[in-house]
Amino acid sequence: MRYALLMCTDESAAIGTEERARRAVALAAFTDQMAARSTLLASEQLHRTETATTVRCWDGGDVIVTDGPFAETKEQIAGLFIVECKDLDEAIEVATAVPAAWYGTIEVRPVRPA
Repeated sequence: MRYALLMCTDESAAIGTEERARRAVALAAFTDQMAARSTLLASEQLHRTETATTVRCWDGGDVIVTDGPFAETKEQIAGLFIVECKDLDEAIEVATAVPAAWYGTIEVRPVRPA
């Protein structure tokens, strides 16, 4: 079964160069480890929420487009992984290895079959 691992972090948190480098090394190691296990199907990092555009539309054809994210929250989705796991327990085990779990949260969600 495929699962989306949504990495949620506080993008306004100030981090130093050394910490940024440590996170990058850990992310590369995680990605390599998951690729070696044939678990990782896809991964993407997102731009900051200030680059987001929110679109709302209704049946009557009304469309509202606004700059920025839909909701103001402490944590924002910073990126995602799509992984292939036998069940939720394995997906949770994989999520605990995501470096963003050290300083944010990982939301684990099943992906609907196509």
